[in-house]
Amino acid sequence: MPGRLILLLLLLPTGLPAATITVSNADGEPLPLVMVTRTVPGSDNADTSDNGYPRPGLVNRATPQHTRFTNADGKATFETVAVEGERQFRVRAQGYADAVVAAATDDIEMDVVLEQLTDPREIAESKPSNLWLAQLDFSWADEPALYREHFLRHCGFCHQQASVFMRTARTEEQWTDIIDRMQMYGAMASEDLVDDLPAGMVDAFRELVEQHASLPDFEPWQPHLASATITEWPIGDGFSQMHDFILHPNGKVYVGDNLMDRIYAFDPKTGDYEVFKVPHDEGAEHGGILGNRMAAYPKTDNYMGVHSFAISPVDGHIFLTPSMQQEIVEFDPDTGEFRRHRMEEGFYPHTIRTDAEDRVWFTLALSSQVAMLDRASGEFTVFDIPARGMMEWAALKVIKFRLGNGFVNSRPDLDWETTGFPMPYGIDVSPVDGRVWIARLYADDIAVIDPDTEEVTVIETPFHGPRRLRIDADGDIWIVAFSDGLLARYDPVAAEFELFELPVVSETPYALNVDRERGVVWVNGNQSDTIMSFHIQTETWRTYPLPRRRTFTRDIEIADDGSVYTSNSHFPSWMIEGGQPTLIHIDPGLPADPVEAEGASLYAQHCDACHSLPDMKAPELATLKQMPFSRVARSLEFGMMMQQAAHLSSDERYAIARYLGSANTQARDEWIAGQMCEDTSELSVAAGPEDNWGFGSGNTRSVATGVNIAPDNVSQA
Repeated sequence: MPGRLILLLLLLPTGLPAATITVSNADGEPLPLVMVTRTVPGSDNADTSDNGYPRPGLVNRATPQHTRFTNADGKATFETVAVEGERQFRVRAQGYADAVVAAATDDIEMDVVLEQLTDPREIAESKPSNLWLAQLDFSWADEPALYREHFLRHCGFCHQQASVFMRTARTEEQWTDIIDRMQMYGAMASEDLVDDLPAGMVDAFRELVEQHASLPDFEPWQPHLASATITEWPIGDGFSQMHDFILHPNGKVYVGDNLMDRIYAFDPKTGDYEVFKVPHDEGAEHGGILGNRMAAYPKTDNYMGVHSFAISPVDGHIFLTPSMQQEIVEFDPDTGEFRRHRMEEGFYPHTIRTDAEDRVWFTLALSSQVAMLDRASGEFTVFDIPARGMMEWAALKVIKFRLGNGFVNSRPDLDWETTGFPMPYGIDVSPVDGRVWIARLYADDIAVIDPDTEEVTVIETPFHGPRRLRIDADGDIWIVAFSDGLLARYDPVAAEFELFELPVVSETPYALNVDRERGVVWVNGNQSDTIMSFHIQTETWRTYPLPRRRTFTRDIEIADDGSVYTSNSHFPSWMIEGGQPTLIHIDPGLPADPVEAEGASLYAQHCDACHSLPDMKAPELATLKQMPFSRVARSLEFGMMMQQAAHLSSDERYAIARYLGSANTQARDEWIAGQMCEDTSELSVAAGPEDNWGFGSGNTRSVATGVNIAPDNVSQA
């Protein structure tokens, strides 16, 4: 054990900036906002004895891969990680050719000169998929807008639709084969689209490649990236699909491999992880009760279909939805034991959440229902979400009968409205009133369940493709409009929607999460190789480009410090750059509030030189951040720091005070409120019989009654 502990400590960053990469162009000018990724090839230590994957019970280790962006001086620095092996630094900038340099250790300073791309085809090939997808032409269709929206909704939820793999020239017959296979995998495109798409795609992709020079320009990377650090850990292989995951209070991230029925319990502090296989019935067949839809896929090991995760607020157990079974699975992270809760109805358990009463809520996508497991009683309650009409009501009856009797190898013809498959998808529980909200992907509506009355209400959305939703601290519902490429907010009090354009074009946002403490909505990008954050109060966006091309993410978890986790879930994973799925951590390195972020930058420029030097005897940053906003603001405006801050504008002084005092002010106010005595009586300032000074708002003596003193005779007293 002592030796193992030492090894774990050695793998942690030392805290000292060791590697510095300086990037310039051919003219010697520093290049800011260049993506620099450090890897240590061959350093991972993973067992592959269980069908190519780590055997349960063994501790494996993944070496972190770090990405930084150069500052205004063209410099990116990396803390050292004590792992043996050659370091490789891939240097990437928009409009430039990649460069790769190597070093034996992290104790280096290296200069890298990037060559600007001039060939239009090379420039186009370096652009992310969303810029190609923006130009994909549907004018061949009778209704181009309808066909495009339907194509994105039903064909865009597994992989990037205009990546280099999709741009390969194909015949109409090849497209027909691909579309039929995708329909079997889970797409539900209308029969009209299925019939017309093969011929349309042949010419559309050919013209797209021929007209590569007319693609939209790069969406420029922004200055906030110079403060960010992105860390990736390789897990699984090119046949895995790292779908959803959960960040547990124990500090580990539990990632589900949807195609291999495995859970990766990953410790980001050490890079150590264990793999747990989700149990299935003896003699079960691949694909579970839905049949082996993935028979054409080269390698699968899924009997259950690990999908979505939620944590019990009582005992920390993890609940997951196995989409290929009629049950949910409970996992004890302390013991590694599984418990299966079987259901008598409902098909395709999908997204799952828990509420404050320790009830487990999840959508049943194929049967248009929501189920709730009451852990206290062990009983399920199933809620039917109203059909969109009599045809859908009848279709749902037929669908449930067919699924319940094993008729899974064919399905009915589908129309443009996907009648019979409204598809309850995302779900969340309001922190305000405990109501449960659901998004229905193919019905273009959301629904709400009142747990007390069991009433279900459906609300139409003014956009297409509501996929997943989350709820903020005020009870507002945030929804991604998948095929419309929008972020939406629904105010349940005002019963109003508000739509927000994404900061990237032609995106199909898959999911989102809300940082309730900081008021930030994080949105998954999957066509643009990005993650996006939206600050609710200021309605401002930040975009974080991810290190690997063809990154497709489906879930976001928020850490206590405001950083976030996601996973590269492109299907198939071998299309990811490098053919490797990863768990991804994004540390913005800046406050979420743009004003506080400006304050942090101003503090570094104008204050840190003194406050970071002990000899100056000035309070250090950690001390300043314990002070309330008002104290810092007074010092800058009227107090000891007035002279030093005189050259700053009032807005700049305000930003510094916000940066130093904002977080502490809230915590301080909460602490004071928690220490106050209960309010058992009301304070009255009215005059009373007490013979004393100080009563009343005028600080008068209570002698008004029974005394014959008045203004006109006071001089006679």
